[in-house]
Amino acid sequence: MKKQDLTLHQFLEISAIMLDYQLVQLCKDNRKESKATTANRRAMFRLFAKQLEENGYNIRKMTPHDLKGRHVNKLLERWRKDGISTATIKNRMSALRWWAKEINNEGAVKSNVELNIERRVFVTNESKAISLENIDLSKIDENIAQSLRLQDSFGLRREESMKFQPEFALDGQWIDNAKYIVLKPTWTKGKRGRTIPISNENQRKELRKAYALAQKNGGSMIPKEKSYKAHKSNFEAVTHALGVGQTHGLRHGYAQTRYLELMGFPCPAVGGFRSLTSEEIAKDKEIRMLITEELGHSRINITSVYLGSWSKN
Repeated sequence: MKKQDLTLHQFLEISAIMLDYQLVQLCKDNRKESKATTANRRAMFRLFAKQLEENGYNIRKMTPHDLKGRHVNKLLERWRKDGISTATIKNRMSALRWWAKEINNEGAVKSNVELNIERRVFVTNESKAISLENIDLSKIDENIAQSLRLQDSFGLRREESMKFQPEFALDGQWIDNAKYIVLKPTWTKGKRGRTIPISNENQRKELRKAYALAQKNGGSMIPKEKSYKAHKSNFEAVTHALGVGQTHGLRHGYAQTRYLELMGFPCPAVGGFRSLTSEEIAKDKEIRMLITEELGHSRINITSVYLGSWSKN
């Protein structure tokens, strides 16, 4: 007998499963997203179930299909009372919307505007870029060093730089005349594969180094004797010791360098100040869209965090 064929009472009697466990199972049933996304959502659902119980709801008598607007409102009320940041609240609301969509009850979760959740201000015109120029990479693991150089040269995310496989990325091209690299969906955030152009000789130099290293490793920037998880742990320890933290600043640096290369003058985040002509305004938007695609962002306003905004000068 399938679960949907049971009455709520029968299902509760047979399974005796609490809401948080059922929500975790709901996540497991979805195979379309990365493990990291799924794990993060499962953690949030456990928190939601715990907080609903703390607010007087009997979660032993609830299933995921019982989600209602009153539950959402109660959670939101608590988060505001607890002083949770707008960014975190928005992430949690996204998880609740996913839950509502999965049970075909999207109306249970109103829009952020309707719930009076303020808009986040992303753009500060403050550069968060970091550079490898003054960092000595000679004394660290060569695989980690090369991943950092790939991040710097191609704007890769940390995971992408570790899982990077030069042979796949080159897509049958020779390094000397390659025009682009391809990122496999399984390396990327949200499993959205993308193409990044090769526009300078430094990128080719780093591809040659990465190719030679990958041959020793068995294909990627992860040593063949290590799992991804073990290598990631070592990577984080090394980069924190170097003072580059999560290494996201390397992506900022790539975006800013790329803007200068394509636009001909610096972006606002690195001190660019000028009044744009109508032609430059159109070109600025076009270049921001291009860089957004190269970085693997879903929205152009995220890329503006990296580049800054002319309207703020």
